[in-house]
Amino acid sequence: MLKELLPSLRMLIVMTLLTGLFYPALVTGVAQGLFPGKATGSLLQANGQVVGSALIGQPFSDPRHFWGRPSATAPMPYNAAASGGSNLGPLNPALAEAIETRITALKASDPTQKRPIPVDLVTASGSGLDPHISPDAALWQVPRVAGARNLSEAEVLLRVRKHTEGRAFGILGEPRVNVLALNLDLDNVDVR
Repeated sequence: MLKELLPSLRMLIVMTLLTGLFYPALVTGVAQGLFPGKATGSLLQANGQVVGSALIGQPFSDPRHFWGRPSATAPMPYNAAASGGSNLGPLNPALAEAIETRITALKASDPTQKRPIPVDLVTASGSGLDPHISPDAALWQVPRVAGARNLSEAEVLLRVRKHTEGRAFGILGEPRVNVLALNLDLDNVDVR
């Protein structure tokens, strides 16, 4: 039995070192060398301080900022440790009530806005962490943000267009706007 146990233990030690230490160190080193921004979490900075990641949404409620998709994570919104959707089906009364509450809040935030509210402003994404909104959702918010910042709608619209990302490789996904990047850009041009 010892004859069989020793080679097994040696193999366990070798494979543990290879797959648990050397391979992760190699992959991390290559990623840091080739893609340093992405390898460290696509972090965004303002005034030399990390303020978030381009990959995880953040809650915004100030009328001067664009608002992202609702988050279904608990105990706080955009909690990466609790990623997941609400799992409420389309016929669930709790989902309908949550959407109605969000619609009411959006209408109250800009009573002059008469356009239909884009669906991504009232429904959470599957992960609850989505950092993007559709260009339509951003355009819907332009009048409120421009008014709150004393900027022209044209200036805010330019910023939205600047932060609108196209489809990946020209065919995958939908155009989208990173809410945190857009808000950081607007905070830099605020003329209050």
